[in-house]
Amino acid sequence: MLQPPGTQAARQAQLTAAYRHCAAIAAEHGKSYHLATRLLTPERRPAVHALYAAARVADDFVDHPGADPAGDLMTWSKALLAELESGWSDDPVRLALVHTYRRYAIPVEHLVDFLAAMTSDLDVTGYPTMDALDRYMWGSASVIGLQVLPVLGTASGVTREEAAPHAIALGEAFQLTNFLRDVGEDVDRGRVYLPADLMAAHGVTREQLAEKRFDDGFRELMREMVAIVRRRYDDAAPGTPMLAPESRDCVRAATDLYGGILTEIERAGYRVLDRRVSVSRPRRLAVFARRLTAAQLARVRVTMANPKSRSSTGA
Repeated sequence: MLQPPGTQAARQAQLTAAYRHCAAIAAEHGKSYHLATRLLTPERRPAVHALYAAARVADDFVDHPGADPAGDLMTWSKALLAELESGWSDDPVRLALVHTYRRYAIPVEHLVDFLAAMTSDLDVTGYPTMDALDRYMWGSASVIGLQVLPVLGTASGVTREEAAPHAIALGEAFQLTNFLRDVGEDVDRGRVYLPADLMAAHGVTREQLAEKRFDDGFRELMREMVAIVRRRYDDAAPGTPMLAPESRDCVRAATDLYGGILTEIERAGYRVLDRRVSVSRPRRLAVFARRLTAAQLARVRVTMANPKSRSSTGA
């Protein structure tokens, strides 16, 4: 069993460094996501970085595998679950995640389900229906929304259980957006996250995706998928007012930025097989600037209403 450093100062220094390491991972790999987190209160922000960094590390075992990806992922997962029980880790990402899970009382089942989904990516290369894809996304996306929810907090009188369905829908919407943007990259890794029955209905084959052949069938398939994803964003929308006031603008910004990827896919004529569409930096900064004042005002209102508390969750 790992033992933390002997002094409180040493423990705090290691923990602070761990969270900074996670923030650097988020800044490097999730530019829109990281920008949106800057709208969070300072005490919430590191926890969201930790959740992102841990998901990124686990995902990289699958997307950028070493000689033994299954063994590497299993070793990392076992260590993380043991450290979650002991309360400490010498690995910076796992340490930040352990601290976040314990601080916000996040159910360990969410982590187990996420790791199971990552493990399935090592063997499962496609999904026959949207229902099958949704079952995969429970572990890869839905539980991400449920992990983040305790960190964001809920408004007065709103329980986590009431907000949970909307957090799930938003996690799924974000991941489906990534799936549509990354079709070409995913097929190069041997995986397709488009339902096989919808592909067949539009005459699209895996071989076509692998060859990066764009045609009318693929365009119509993508058009239908974009409509499906937008409905997930619609399902998520009622959840934002349920969040703690000082967390809402972060979620609104993230939704604007990720939803903007769908708009860019449409503007590109659904040609995503041989290119990666993205929201431009000026657009990202404009979204951030529009939400910044509202986020700052929300923090002021919360502080004025409860000056003895740093946040509505008591963090």
